[in-house]
Order: sequence, then C-alpha cells, then structure tokens
Amino acid sequence: MNSPDPWTLVYDGFEAASEGSREALCTLGNGVFATRGATPEETGARTPGTYAAGCYDRLTSMVAGRAVTNEDIVNLPDWLPLTFATPGAPWFRPQDVELLEYRQELDMRHGVLHRFLRYRDTAGRTTSVRQRRLVSMADPHLAALSTTFTAEDWAGTLRVRSALEGRVANRGVERYRALRGDHLIGHAADGTPGTTWLSARTRQSGILITIAARLYIDQDTVGRVESGDGWIAEEHDLDLRTGMPVTVTKTVALTTSRDPRPTCPRELLSDAPGFCELQDRHRAAWNGLWERARLDVDGPQVSQIVHLHVFHLLQTLSPHTAGLDVGVPARGLHGEAYRGHVFWDELFVLPWLDLRFPEISQAVIRYRWRRLPQARAAAREAGYAGAMFPWQSGSDGREESQTLHLNPASGHWLPDHSSLQRHVGLAITHNVWHHYTATGDTAFLAECGAELLVEIARCFASLAVLDPASGRYEIHGVMGPDEYHDAYPGAPAPGLSNNAYTNVMTAWLMPRACEAVRVTAWPGVSEAELARWDDISRRIRVDFHQGVISQFSGYADLEELDWRRYAGIRRLDRALEADGDDPNRYKASKQADVLMLCYLLSAEELTAVLTRLGYPPKADLIPRTVAYYLERTCHGSTLSAVVHAWVLARTDRAASWLFFAEALTADVEDVQDGTTREGIHLGAMAGTLDLVQRCFLGLRVTHEGILLDPLVPERLGQISFPVRVRGAALSIDADPDRVTVTRNHDGPDLIEVTLRTERIRLMRGASHTFDTEQEKS
Repeated sequence: MNSPDPWTLVYDGFEAASEGSREALCTLGNGVFATRGATPEETGARTPGTYAAGCYDRLTSMVAGRAVTNEDIVNLPDWLPLTFATPGAPWFRPQDVELLEYRQELDMRHGVLHRFLRYRDTAGRTTSVRQRRLVSMADPHLAALSTTFTAEDWAGTLRVRSALEGRVANRGVERYRALRGDHLIGHAADGTPGTTWLSARTRQSGILITIAARLYIDQDTVGRVESGDGWIAEEHDLDLRTGMPVTVTKTVALTTSRDPRPTCPRELLSDAPGFCELQDRHRAAWNGLWERARLDVDGPQVSQIVHLHVFHLLQTLSPHTAGLDVGVPARGLHGEAYRGHVFWDELFVLPWLDLRFPEISQAVIRYRWRRLPQARAAAREAGYAGAMFPWQSGSDGREESQTLHLNPASGHWLPDHSSLQRHVGLAITHNVWHHYTATGDTAFLAECGAELLVEIARCFASLAVLDPASGRYEIHGVMGPDEYHDAYPGAPAPGLSNNAYTNVMTAWLMPRACEAVRVTAWPGVSEAELARWDDISRRIRVDFHQGVISQFSGYADLEELDWRRYAGIRRLDRALEADGDDPNRYKASKQADVLMLCYLLSAEELTAVLTRLGYPPKADLIPRTVAYYLERTCHGSTLSAVVHAWVLARTDRAASWLFFAEALTADVEDVQDGTTREGIHLGAMAGTLDLVQRCFLGLRVTHEGILLDPLVPERLGQISFPVRVRGAALSIDADPDRVTVTRNHDGPDLIEVTLRTERIRLMRGASHTFDTEQEKS
C-alpha cells in the first residue's frame, strides 16, 4: 500500500493473503449500509459483506456442550457478483491467469473505489478491465458498479454474468465459525434481463431485506436469467472489438423493513439515474461532508491516514444516521468482529462529531435513551436503582456480552465476565455532558440528556455502599476498562472492588447530574437524593500504593509479571491461559484503565475531583501514575495507543508520537495481527482525530467558548480544521508557533477564546492570532 496522494489509498498487485484487510479498508458506505471492498468475482480469498446499520439477528449455537445465544449484525445478500470469461475460458479468477497489471485505488475525497486490471488468458488474449464502485452518499439506498472491458489484441465474445447472491452467512471471523451464521431464510427472487431482484428475511428478528438490480450495457445484447434457491443471475454475451471499450453498469437498490420510510427498491431503481449522474450526486454529497469534516495536517502519509479515518467514520455514522435508531458499532459497518455490537466506543467518537455533526451525536445518544426501559429493568434485576446499561448492546438494549469466549491460543472456551464493565454507563454520561457543553443545547438536555444523567447517577449511587468503618463509599463486583482483571486470584466469584476509573468517574458524574436537574428542572429528584449524590462525590473510595492511584482495591498485592517471557505479546490473557496461568494474578493490563482518567479529564479536572474527595494529589501523582502503568501494559487493544499518546503528550513527546503513529497505522498495518480483516477499529480511528484537536491543540469547550493549550508536534506541522461551538462556526489554523481562530458570521455575538492566559472575545467575522511558545519536539 503506497500513494503520494493523501486522498488515495492504493494497492498494487493481487495478494490473496491480504484480501481480507483490503476489503475492510476499502469498504464503501453511507451510514445506512456498507459493502466491503471484496472483488466482484470469486477468488477463493473473498469475504464479501454488506451490512445495514441496526440489522441484527439472534441464533443459538451449541458450544462446549452448552446452548449459547448470540445476536449478530447480519451479512446481507451479496449484490457485487459480476464476473466474465473470454471465449473457451472459465470464469475469470486473478490467480488463474497471467496478471499484467492489477491496481485498486480508494478515492477518499469522493467515496469511489477504482480497480484496473490487465490480464492474458491461456490463449494469449489480452483484456483490460476498469471498474468504479460507489455506495451513494446522496441516495442512501443505492449503490453501483461500472465495469468497462477492452479487448486489446483480440475480438470476439466476452461472457458476462451478474448475480444477486442470497446464500451468504456470517463467516467473516474465523473464531466464530463454530457458531451458527445462517441468518437469512425465506429467499425469493425473480426478474427479466436487465432487472432482477432478491429478498430474504432474518431468521429470528424477521427483518425483510430486498435488493433490486438494474443492468445496463452500452451495446444491444440478449440476456438470459436463471435463478435457484437463494440466488438469481443473468448472463450476456458482449461483442468485443479490438480496442473498443464496452461498459456494463450494475445499479442496485437495497432496503430493509427497518427503514424509517419503507420504499420499494424496484421503484427506487426506476427513478435512479445512470452511473455518471449518480456519481456526480454522490461526489457532491461527499464534498459537503468534507467541508464540515476537513482536517488538514502536513505530511502526505499522516494526512492520508487522517483522511482514511475521517472517511470510515463518516461511512459508519453519516448525516443519514441521524434518522436511524442505531449506536456506534465498534468495528464499523466493515465486518463481523464483536458481532457488530455497540460497546463504549462512542466515548472516542462523539467528541469529534459534537464539534462538526452534532445531529449525528444526538442520534447516537438517543439510541441509548430509547433503551432506558431495558436498562432500568437490568438494574432492577441486579438489585439496583436507576438504569444499568449493557457492556455490549445490539438491537434492543439487552446485555449482549458473550457468556463464553474462545481462546484461539489454547482452543479452550472460557467463561466471559465482561458484562461486569458497568463503567459503560459512565461513558454515556460523559458523552451527554460533552455534547451539552459543546452545543449549549438545553432543549436536547431536557428532552433526553438529563434523564440519562439522572438514571445512570441513580444506578451508581445504589452501587455505592457506605463502609461505616472508613466513612467511604465503595463499589464492588465490577470490572474496569483493563479487561484482564475480572476477579481476585482464587476468588469463588468474579468482580473487583473500587476500580479507580469507575469510582472517580462516579464522583465526576454526581455534580453533573445535580446540575442537569437544576438546569432542566427535572422532576422526581428529591433534595435528599441530590444530597446523597453530592455526598458520594465527596466520599467515594480511591486506593493508592507506591505514590500512584491503585487500579482497584488489592491491586498492590498482585504479583509482578516476567515481561521478558512474554515480550511483544499483545494478547497476554490468551498467552497466559494457554500456559495454564491467569492474568488475574499479575500487575499487567491489556489497555489503559486508571490512565483513562487522564484521557477523559484534564489534569486540572482530575485534581479537582480528587481534592473534592479528600485526596489532594501531590504534584507528581499523575506523572508517577502514568509511568507506573505504562510499564505494566501490553497494549492488547488499538485504543491503548490512543490513550497513551494522549497522556504522554505533555511529558514525553517522543514516546507520545510513537503511540500516535501506532494508533494511526493500527488498521492500515494491521498491528493487532490479522484483526483488520474482521472490521476496522472505529474507536481508535476516531481517537486519532480527537488527539489532533483536543490533545495536540489542547481544545476544550466550555459554556463560554473554547480553551486552547496547544502543543503541536513538529512532525505534524500545520493543523487546520473547522468546528462548530455553541452555534458558532470557527476555523482554527495552528502550527508549533501560532494559532489563528477565525469566526464565520453566525452564532452569538461574542465567543470567548482563551489560549492559556490570553483571553479574547471574538466577534462574528473576526479573526485573532495567538503567539505560542512551546518546546520543540
């Protein structure tokens, strides 16, 4: 993969072993559905996938003698198939011919996937094939594939076969293949040459999926249609003349019964324009998105990956998403890893969207709000008040975390206790509060934001139990973000006490919930309840050892790991279990846990929370804590590099840059050893974008305006992007020596902009340049 163009991702040559990651990284989507960048023809290495946002289905499988039920995002019928054959030759496969040229280019500026190939068949005939593919950002139910064939040194008949293939299953993740993936049933198909359709239903959720295809060929042909159980295809014989191109255009319309406004795909197709007009509309839509999402940095390679991350974020969560009831799938709409579930990744996604696409952020928050009844029921069942949100969520808000997971290193199916990560509710409240602060939208706060804050505060207030001996509130039976520690060594039951991240963020939440009640006059919250929330924010327990914040009570008693034995191993939990050991025994983390506090809260905010709790920190507490856990983390998650780049940015800029570079390349270089093929890591992609704006520029939004504390890396050079803060559009241009903030002619009369000690009030249409002094990196 290489390209001097920061807007293009280029792959030269066909490599079967790398097709999976190429497919994920060349996925095209529009927030309603997405299609992986699989080849239209069969290659033997193809992992096709089309996924609609929020389209889930539930199946029960037998695992280790137990019935296990999982809900998965569904792999929908494959609309891509289009293959061809020269006279007397079999259907084209790249590995069966002499490939003279093969190039795949992803145009991120315009959302088009190009492929060009030249090959020589066994009869010595040379044929070139040029393809363009799009999933329309302007018409969110349409997609198209244009294929141009040229016979370079021969003339004759080229057979072309186009199909809609419904006999697909969820088979995109190797370790899930022991589980059922046959989600589609009740197939039906029909059509005539030029127009075909196929439909199917999901087995349990009963969602109807219909795809209609229109085939246009720029010469007169007589087509043949054939179909079977779960598929339909049409074949045409093209009359190729030497050097004269012939183009076949396949346009499809995809709808599901979950669509807010159900439409007939055949009617959509009848109104759809030809490929050129469809592409023009699609390009115009992307131009509009890039105006709002522009993030310019110096350096073509960094710029290219930044564009790639913005591109995939907007393909998963676009303005079309604002009209849907969907969350943030951790692996985008790009593959089947994590079964398409929603975790806490919006914590890394929404800070970037809030300042550019607040309507998308609101839709994501509403996804949580609409599932409050299920979260309340979960809290009641567990014996708590308020709302307890699931660690993994899908269609309806119930807990979707697996009860067993496979360790591929040992082949063992193991108990999974990750549902004890109650901190997902704290992530939701942080998202609500950041959105409210960034937008000043009190109407949205009153509509659903305050209710989420109140109900989650009630849950954590009931989780917090007062210990009479210490006078401190404690929270028991939880897991932190680390995920390697789910129990004490030898304990009969899972769960840890006083996870620092959970407890400190609970203390952070309580005053915000109180303020939301006051701002919105939220009913049903008594003064006694407000007083208890305030008390918890002042007296919840946090443990310390060796001058650092302890990850949980008893952490100091764990053993030190022999890191030399496991050097370079990122999934330490799997390696230890395969060796008959247990990560619960050791001071070893998968990813940031305590250090997540330094990611979400500024040093001033964390100091204020700890001081309010009666733990006024010494000046070296935060740097000592960062250094301590950095030595004990194996970075088994792509999010780990994001967080560590952040927390080191002000103390060790060289190390911070290395983590930032790793986060940037996590998917394009597949640093997690083969996981990119299963879907991109959306939280890490969005986290790199947020690093640029909130970490390297030190951008924070307040109720008055913005604060800036820039520390722009020399290797990043110039940074330029637009944001929207509390109704005002601003452009920010920064380099290591200065920052310029320019306002459009909208929003409030004045916006306060503060860079360290310099504060100005910026009028509409005005611009101001701050001189900065920072150490060179």
